[in-house]
Amino acid sequence: MLARSSSARLVIALVGCLLLAACGKTLGGYPNRAPTPSLVAPGANARDDKTVYMDLIRQMQQQGAYYASLAHIDAYRQRFGDTPELRRRQADAFRATGQLDAARTIYRGLLNGDQAAAAWHGLGLVEAQSGNASAADVALLKASELEPVNAAYLSDLGYARLCNGETASAKDPLAMAAELDPTNAKMIANLALWAMLTGDNTRADAIMQRGQLPVETQNGVRQLAMQLAARRPRTAASSSQPTAAPMNVANTPANANTNVPASMLQRFTTDATAYEARP
Repeated sequence: MLARSSSARLVIALVGCLLLAACGKTLGGYPNRAPTPSLVAPGANARDDKTVYMDLIRQMQQQGAYYASLAHIDAYRQRFGDTPELRRRQADAFRATGQLDAARTIYRGLLNGDQAAAAWHGLGLVEAQSGNASAADVALLKASELEPVNAAYLSDLGYARLCNGETASAKDPLAMAAELDPTNAKMIANLALWAMLTGDNTRADAIMQRGQLPVETQNGVRQLAMQLAARRPRTAASSSQPTAAPMNVANTPANANTNVPASMLQRFTTDATAYEARP
C-alpha cells in the first residue's frame, strides 16, 4: 500500500509539472491546445487533486491567461465546490478582463475572512480603473493596513495617489515598497516616477540606473511621468521649475523629496554623479 501511495503521488507531481510546462508554452497567454481533461491519475488522493488544480489556476493567472483561468475556475467549482480563494481569483480574472461590476461584487463579499486583504486590494484596483480615486485610496490603504509588509499593496497605493495628483502622500508607501522589495523592477520604477513628479529628474535617473532598469523601462517611466504631469493645472511656480522634461510639479513642496525615508534614497542615489555618466 505504501509503494502504491508513493507511486500515485509521483504521477500527480509529474502530471502537475507537465500541465504547468504546457501553460508556459502559450501564445498571448492562451494555450495552443485544449487543456488536458484529466488533471491527475485516476484514484489519486482528492486533496492532492485539488491542490494540483488550484496551482494550475494560480499559474495561469500569473502568466496572464485570465480568460482560460475563468473556465478552469468553473470546472474546479463543479468538481470540488467553492472556496474563498477561488472566488477571489474569479474576481481577479473578471477585473483583468474588464468585467468590473462582476469583480466589484465578488470582492465586496470577501472583505471579511482570510481573503480580506487581497479583496480590498482588488477592490481598490477596480475603483481606480473606474475613475473613483477616493474609493480606490480607501480600499488600497485598507489592504496595506491588513498586510503592512506587502510591497505590492503599498506600491499600488502610492501609484494610485500619483495618478490622482497626490504626490506628497504617495512618497511613504512608494518608499516603503521599494525598501521591502528593493530588487523588484515595479517598485523601483514607481519610486523613480515619484521622484520625476517632484521635479527631481537627476534622482529619478539615479534610482533607475542603480536599480538596473532596462532602457525601455526607463523610457516608459519618463513618458508616464510626462503624461501624469500634463494632467495637473499649471501655476507660476511650477512653470518656473527647471526639469529635463516638460513636467509640472504644482502642489508639490520644493523640498518634498527630502522627507522620503533616507535609507531608501541613499541606497539608490549614492554616487549619483557616477551613474549620470553611464549610457
